[in-house]
Amino acid sequence: MPLSYDCFHGRIMKCLTFFLLLPETLRQSKKSVKPNGKVPACYEIVPLSLKKMAAEVYPGSANSNITNSNSTAVTTKTKNAALQQSPPPPPQRQNLNNNIIESTNWQSFHPTLRERNALMFNNELMADICFIVGPPGASKRVPAHKYVLAVGSSVFYAMFYGDLAEVKSEIHIPDVEPAAFLILLKYMYSDEIDLGADTVLATLYAAKKYIVPALAKACVNFLETSLEAKNACVLLSQSRLFEEPELTQRCWEVIDAQAELALKSEGFCEIDQQTLEIIVTRETLNTKEAVVFESVLNWAEAECRRQGLPITPRNKRKVLGKSLYLVRVPTMTLEEFANGAAQSDILTLEETHNIFLWYTATNKPKLEFPLTKRKGLVPQKCHRFQSSAYRSNQWRYRGRCDSIQFAVDKRIFMAGLGLYGSSCGKAEYTVKIELKRQGLVLAQNLTKFISDGSSNTFSVWFEHPVQVEQDTFYNMSAILDGSELSYFGQEGMTEVQCGKVTFQFQCSSDSTNGTGVQGGQIPELIFYA
Repeated sequence: MPLSYDCFHGRIMKCLTFFLLLPETLRQSKKSVKPNGKVPACYEIVPLSLKKMAAEVYPGSANSNITNSNSTAVTTKTKNAALQQSPPPPPQRQNLNNNIIESTNWQSFHPTLRERNALMFNNELMADICFIVGPPGASKRVPAHKYVLAVGSSVFYAMFYGDLAEVKSEIHIPDVEPAAFLILLKYMYSDEIDLGADTVLATLYAAKKYIVPALAKACVNFLETSLEAKNACVLLSQSRLFEEPELTQRCWEVIDAQAELALKSEGFCEIDQQTLEIIVTRETLNTKEAVVFESVLNWAEAECRRQGLPITPRNKRKVLGKSLYLVRVPTMTLEEFANGAAQSDILTLEETHNIFLWYTATNKPKLEFPLTKRKGLVPQKCHRFQSSAYRSNQWRYRGRCDSIQFAVDKRIFMAGLGLYGSSCGKAEYTVKIELKRQGLVLAQNLTKFISDGSSNTFSVWFEHPVQVEQDTFYNMSAILDGSELSYFGQEGMTEVQCGKVTFQFQCSSDSTNGTGVQGGQIPELIFYA
C-alpha cells in the first residue's frame, strides 16, 4: 500500500533526528556498558564502518591508523596522520614482453589519457588481438587492442570492424620486421616516434602498409637528415618503391653533386637493376665516365654473388645485360679507356677494337654505346665583393690565413672557391683550402694555381663537393704561398643573393691576414645547388 505524504515525511524526520542525536547516544552507550563487556549493537557498528572505509582509502595502512576493537575512538592525531599519508605506488608485475602491468587501481596513477594508452602498448592486459610479426623462425608475438589500432589506421579499422572483419585471435604478418611493427604500434598508442638508422626503412614500409601518414612523414624526414653520398643510391631505390617524391629529389641532389662518392659506395652495389639503369642514364652525374664504368662492374660483381654465380667477366656481362650499353664508354679519354675499360675483359674484342678506331680513325665505326658526354652540373659562383683593388704596400701573403664565415638558407654542395692572384704579373701559388663547421674540418685540399697578373679570380677545388646544411655557419679559409703582392676585394656585402640561394657573411676569428666581410681575399664561393 503506498505511503502517504505525511507518513513518508515523518519517517525522514525520524532518520534525521537519529543521526543528529547519534554522538550523544554513543556517549550514553559507553556509560551503559553491561557487566559482560558488551555494548549495544548500534555502538559496535560505528568503529567497524570506519575501519572498513579506512581500509578502502588507505590499503595496507588501516591497521596502523584505526583503533582496534577494544579502542573507544579514533584520536584527532591519528586521523590527521592518515589524511597526510600519500597512497603507495601500485603493485607491479611484468608480462612476457617486459611491459609493466599494474595489478590494482593502476588508472589512478596515470592521470592523462595518453599515459594510460601508452601503458597498454605491447601489453597483455585487456589485449583482444595478437600479431605474429616477422618471417618464420624470427617472428615475435605482439599483443594489441583493436580499438586503439582502428582509430589510428584505416587499414586496421577495415581489418577489425569492416565488412570483412578479421575474426581470428592471431594475425600473421611475415613481411614486416618486428622492431618496425613495435615502432608503429608505439606511435599509435602514445604518439612517440623512436627511429634509428637500422629500423627507419622497415618502419617506413610498415607506416605505408597500414596508412599512417604522420609516421611515414617522420621516417622521410629522418632519412633526409641522414642522407649522405654513401647511402643515397639505396635510399633512391627505396624512395621510388615507397613513392616519396621529396625524398627522391633529395637523393638525386646528393647523387648528382657527389656522384663519385655515391657510385663508389657499398650502397650502390645493393640497388636493384632498374635503379642502376636510371642512375647510369642520368644526364647530370658530376663525375668521369671511367668512374661510372668501374662502378657498374662493381655492381655486376655483387649481383653475381647474389645469384650464386662465379665472378667471371662472362657472368658479369650476363647479369648486366643491356645495362652495359648505357655507360658512355666513348666519352672517356683515350687514356682512361686504354687503362680501364679496354683491360676489363668485359668488352668483346670487336667492341674494344671498334672503340679504339672511334677514337683515332677518320671513318668512325658504329658503336652501341652512347656517344654524347654527360652535361654534368654547372657550378655557381657567389661573388661577395663589388670591386677589387691593388696597392703596392697593402696586401701580402706570408703563409697567413685568410678566412670568412658564411651561412646559406638552402642546402648546397660546396665545391671550391675563387682566389685573387699576383698583381705583379704571372705567378704560381701553392694554396691550402679548408672548410670547417664548428671547428671540425669537413674538407681540405692542397693544390696550386697560376695567376696571369690580372684582377680575375682563379678557381681551386675540393676533391669532392661537400654538403652544406642551411642556417648553419661554416668557415672557409685559404693559406697561400707565392708572390706576396696581390689584388684584394673591397666593398664587401654581408648578404648576397645567388640564384635561389642567399648567402650571409661574417668575419672569422681564424683570419690572420686581414680578410673580413668588407674586404680581403676569398672573393668567390663555388657551389652546386
